[in-house]
Amino acid sequence: MKNWKVNSWRNYPVKHIPTYDDEKELNNVLNKLKTFPPLVFAGETRHLKEQLAKVVDGKAFLLQGGDCAESFAEFHPDNIRDTFKVILQMALVMTYSASVPIVKLGRIAGQFSKPRSAPTEKIGDKELPSYLGDNINAIDFTEKARRYDPKRMFKAYSQSASTLNLLRAFSKGGFADLNKVHLWNLDYIRKSPQAKKFKDLEDKIADALAFMDACGITSDFNNRMYTVNFWTSHEALHLPFEECMTRVDSTTGEYHDTSAHFVWIGDRTRQLDGGHVEFCKGIENPIGIKCGPTSKPDEIAKICEVLNPKNEKGKITLISRYGHQNVEKFLPKLIRGIKKEGLNVVWSCDPMHGNTIKSTSGFKTRPFNDVVKEVKNVFGVHQSEGSYAGGLHVEMTGQDVTECTGGARKISDADLSSRYHTHCDPRLNSDQALELAFLISDEIKKNTSYSKNAIQAAS
Repeated sequence: MKNWKVNSWRNYPVKHIPTYDDEKELNNVLNKLKTFPPLVFAGETRHLKEQLAKVVDGKAFLLQGGDCAESFAEFHPDNIRDTFKVILQMALVMTYSASVPIVKLGRIAGQFSKPRSAPTEKIGDKELPSYLGDNINAIDFTEKARRYDPKRMFKAYSQSASTLNLLRAFSKGGFADLNKVHLWNLDYIRKSPQAKKFKDLEDKIADALAFMDACGITSDFNNRMYTVNFWTSHEALHLPFEECMTRVDSTTGEYHDTSAHFVWIGDRTRQLDGGHVEFCKGIENPIGIKCGPTSKPDEIAKICEVLNPKNEKGKITLISRYGHQNVEKFLPKLIRGIKKEGLNVVWSCDPMHGNTIKSTSGFKTRPFNDVVKEVKNVFGVHQSEGSYAGGLHVEMTGQDVTECTGGARKISDADLSSRYHTHCDPRLNSDQALELAFLISDEIKKNTSYSKNAIQAAS
């Protein structure tokens, strides 16, 4: 760490970062960004890490969700509100099922950059740079739109700041009142084709809320009934921007990436000798590491040790993304490798990326049943291996999109074209996201009970 500097990543090979045509223009933008206020604060980051430490101990559960890639075109307060609303609805179901607090972490207020499988895209005889996210270039297939424009980072910063401002108002101003969230869930159940299946659980939640009300535990006297802690996260992919947003905490002298509370390293950029690992090892933020079929247990363990040499609880979250058919093949080896080294990590499941297919209609999609299967398979493997599945990481939106097939409303391939709005990967819509929370409630309950029993036996 003595050799680490906020820009030392520039001395290492980096993948999926654009090469701008005008370096002078880029540097002018970056220098200006360095003077902008932080988006989040060191004290908030430390608080999140404390909550994640409880997840490591099986005393909390992590729910991380939001857009695959935020866009300038879809930026609207209603969209922010609706995504936040669905996360609250999912969290209420999970809180009751698990009987532990749910750490609510959004893929929001900064999730713009995306790695792509190819540097260029070809349509007909025309070949242009791939779309890399709205803070780099635009999605329209024209030379002007696909140019890497550093000024787009200004708009990304502004949108992130506005989003955070609204989220803070929602989370502290009464929008998150438990009774409101319960009524939203009841409304969903009334309209759902699976109403009978979910009503028993929601009735139990209603009874719990009624008991609390009878005991005088209401929003009139307890602010925990109507406020929540809500955190932001994104992939730390665009390192020039992340460098600009990294500041020294005046109270501790520590470096914090103030672009988000939590950042993660993607499956394509977690090279031990790469710039992304180098950058992340110097910041105090909690850090996620995506783990796919190509990841090796000893490599992931080494990355954990580099990023978290003190083995601090809450610092590292391992986010598995194998695909439902590959969980039993890869996850047990990774769990054993991490346990062998005695590393403290949050285990989270991303059931989205490994289940991406191309539909017969030509759209990239994710079958809802495959998403559910991966979550259930991951929980089953963790129980078999004696570890705690402590998190769920989903790409979802509060909008009524048709991007993932299946679910209670039986979205088909033919339906995808009607409301396919994503700028990158397909997202669960609001009904599918909430349905997922209900469908895995039993697994969450068994998972948490197993963890509690294991902790009691160990003590």
